[in-house]
Amino acid sequence: MRSSAMRDMMSLTERPEVISLAGGLPETRTFPPELYAKLMGKVAAESTARALQYGPTEGMACTVKCIVEVMAAEGTSVDPDEVLVTTGGQQVIDLMCKTLIDPGDTIVAEAPTYPGAVPTFDAYQANVVQIEMDSDGMPIDELERTLDRLQDEGRGPKFIYTIPNFQNPAGVTMSLPRRHRLVEVAREREILVLEDNPYGLLRYEGEPLSTLHSLDALAAKRGGASDFIVYLGTFSKILSPGVRLGWAVAPRPVLEKLNLCKQGADLCSSPVTQLFVAAYFEERARGGARDGGLGGARSGTDGAGSNGDEPLWLAHLESLKELYRARRDVMLEALGEHFGSAASWTKPRGGLFIWATLPDYIDTTDLLARALESEAVAFVPGRAAYLDGRGASSMRLNFAGVGEEDIREGIKRIGKVVREQVGLFGTLTGAQPAERAGTRDAAAQDAEGRSDDPSMAQVVELPRREQRKAERRSR
Repeated sequence: MRSSAMRDMMSLTERPEVISLAGGLPETRTFPPELYAKLMGKVAAESTARALQYGPTEGMACTVKCIVEVMAAEGTSVDPDEVLVTTGGQQVIDLMCKTLIDPGDTIVAEAPTYPGAVPTFDAYQANVVQIEMDSDGMPIDELERTLDRLQDEGRGPKFIYTIPNFQNPAGVTMSLPRRHRLVEVAREREILVLEDNPYGLLRYEGEPLSTLHSLDALAAKRGGASDFIVYLGTFSKILSPGVRLGWAVAPRPVLEKLNLCKQGADLCSSPVTQLFVAAYFEERARGGARDGGLGGARSGTDGAGSNGDEPLWLAHLESLKELYRARRDVMLEALGEHFGSAASWTKPRGGLFIWATLPDYIDTTDLLARALESEAVAFVPGRAAYLDGRGASSMRLNFAGVGEEDIREGIKRIGKVVREQVGLFGTLTGAQPAERAGTRDAAAQDAEGRSDDPSMAQVVELPRREQRKAERRSR
């Protein structure tokens, strides 16, 4: 077992002087305190006995109804009987491993992958094979070659783990053609896919893409039921992580085993927070209250107003998207100013994270220690997103959980430490460090037109495989 990189830093980043760009934290200070008090008061007044009692392992019907509503907002129809309410999305990853993995079994995941999944995979002694992504997500042709090799070695994977939307930590999104092909591969080879989708509704630009679950259900032609996709969702990013509620939508044979594993883990997820979420989803936004969810407690207090038909959770979500979009843009601007040609980074179209890569001679694990000690700023080092030691020169940066001034100052502080390391390298070697940003191969230009934006001159997408092969040949 290994500790989570994010958990290790929580105590450090609790220090008031530390600017943390490390955790996967959404913004919770925007939730109106009086609305929170009102909703908890409603739970106390109407459902005290239910809130304080054990609940069903699969979740309360009122919570499942909210989950169906959230997934419908993303264009995904689901069967309520195939939903399991969990204690956060993290529990779904644990239950999948508990259900399917014996020591030495294989999981296929993206490279980099969600740092919170790494200790879970390790705890169940899984053999994790990671497939390097490009700017369109996981290359499915490379996946197929990997599956062929594993099959020949007698190590066929128990499941494929992917974060298709605004991937954590890389920020990239799997293209629609690749989503279609991934579903085809899963069906052809009868392999389960765990679709981790905490960020799908946090899109700041561009058109939404179909979930893997919806594509598989369409292929199965069975309404909202999927044959090979286990969908992971959570309220952590669209409401708050403190409610500790997530969910799995799975084929019924798999769901039955997940349910059994959950019974042995925690019996049930908290009825208190399930009833709180249900009460929140009953609230309607008042007229003109689109920004009220960001501190204007006037939203959702009496259901009146011209926009009274709009669910409050959707109005709050739109407000969060506006806030996060602005913070993302601030971080991108700050990276251009303070990292410059010493680094490259992704430009996510949604989600919470930017993935930055420094020169190879900089180890971001060591850099984090220096940044915390001398500059009181934190990030997640890249090695935390791999299981084989890769990622040493990369870092994950969160732009959602802190204000714009802290983003600017935090990136400035990290940039100072980076410049010190670049200067030290030049002093020790007498060599001029190669500039890594600002020169992109045409194949790496983003298909959605970002390459024409002069403000993005220093923004580099994850390299496509053709570019990496050419780089290796030239060495």
